[in-house]
Amino acid sequence: MPIIRKVLIANRGEIALRVISACREMGIRTVAVYSEADRHSLHVRFADEAICIGPPRPGDSYLNVPAVISAAEIANVDAIHPGYGLLSENANFAEVCRASNIKFIGPPPEVTRLMGEKEKARQAMKKAKVPILPGSDGVIDSAEDALQWASKVGYPVILKAKAGGGGRGMRIVRTAEELPNLFNAASTEAANAFGNGEMYMEKFIERPRHIEFQILADEHGNVEVLHERECSIQRRHQKLIEEAPSLQVTPKIRAEIGATLKRCLSEIGYQNAGTIEFLMDEDGSIYFIEMNTRIQVEHPVTEAITGIDLVKAQLRIASGERLDQILPAEIPMRGHAIECRINAEHPVKFTPSAGKITAFNTPGGNGVRVDTAQYSEGVVPPYYDSLIAKLIVHGKDRAEAIARMERALGQFVVQGIETSIPLHQEIFADEDFRAGNFDTKFMERFLARRSV
Repeated sequence: MPIIRKVLIANRGEIALRVISACREMGIRTVAVYSEADRHSLHVRFADEAICIGPPRPGDSYLNVPAVISAAEIANVDAIHPGYGLLSENANFAEVCRASNIKFIGPPPEVTRLMGEKEKARQAMKKAKVPILPGSDGVIDSAEDALQWASKVGYPVILKAKAGGGGRGMRIVRTAEELPNLFNAASTEAANAFGNGEMYMEKFIERPRHIEFQILADEHGNVEVLHERECSIQRRHQKLIEEAPSLQVTPKIRAEIGATLKRCLSEIGYQNAGTIEFLMDEDGSIYFIEMNTRIQVEHPVTEAITGIDLVKAQLRIASGERLDQILPAEIPMRGHAIECRINAEHPVKFTPSAGKITAFNTPGGNGVRVDTAQYSEGVVPPYYDSLIAKLIVHGKDRAEAIARMERALGQFVVQGIETSIPLHQEIFADEDFRAGNFDTKFMERFLARRSV
């Protein structure tokens, strides 16, 4: 069994601090890497060691594989935890870690590559009898090919980039007349964003809910599903609020999807943490859309309802432990948890708001958790993702969780920059949100009402 004594965290911000905290509790030494812009960040302060890997631009620092690997070799670490984003789903990076004899805390690169290409992942799930949306049988070669597939699938359809993510390279098509131009626009956008302009097509569901299932898999072929999360409150495909469990997932759906995912992911050799994302239509049918081969931003809501530390589980899996040594015989589901992503952006204009934080007070009390790497007099640099904190609450039921979140949002003070806190307060006051009547189009309707 490999023994992990020292871990390099190939990330920044709150997720780097989150991994450092888990390692500290397990007696594992940590190494932070940082750009020149993050020299005074808390993940640098609280790691056992810290190494500067380059200038502020991510491509020159956090995405610079040779720089990250050099830091790992200089610090003589046993493993690298990639966090989320950045290099976390980069199969080439995982391969370089393997070649350098450094444990990558995540799935094998072959599996990351398979599940990272959406169409290959879709076909793998289809083969395993996981329900998928009707769509093209592989990559679409041209606008003419797209027209043929759309006539088979039936409008509306959605075009998606084979190597896409974050809503880029996606277009909704409602008529044959608009398809060619939208196909070319989506392909060009995907090529610019991902270096790959290949597209595929799926049936478009008008008012879906976005449901995802958290899994853990050990290195011995065992897989466990740690229930689901509801992620339908999003703007431009970026999640704003997540909760667990979902109000729409019945015990029957939970059991059926769980059993299918266990079988499928064991067959493909998946290891470590991962999330399988689904769309649910208005009839309650559920369809696979993609897999994220890493820890998710919203993992704390799963931790809240299960009592299982997912980052510690990742570290133990990477050390060779079996799931039956890590997890209870039955995964608990206790109460209800909600997370708000607090972003450094204007709550109405949605423009980024970098700068110096002049006052910073985080809420506390029973059932409240804040994951952040920000502090008073700290600086939010303009080079990275706008997420500055995650506010997580847990209650005996959804009503208590909502009340607790409203209280916590009111006690969260950030001055010097704009944040999304006022937007979250508006959402939690919305009657449809409070009643659980929402889908992925909720924010479009909400913002339209707001502007009237």
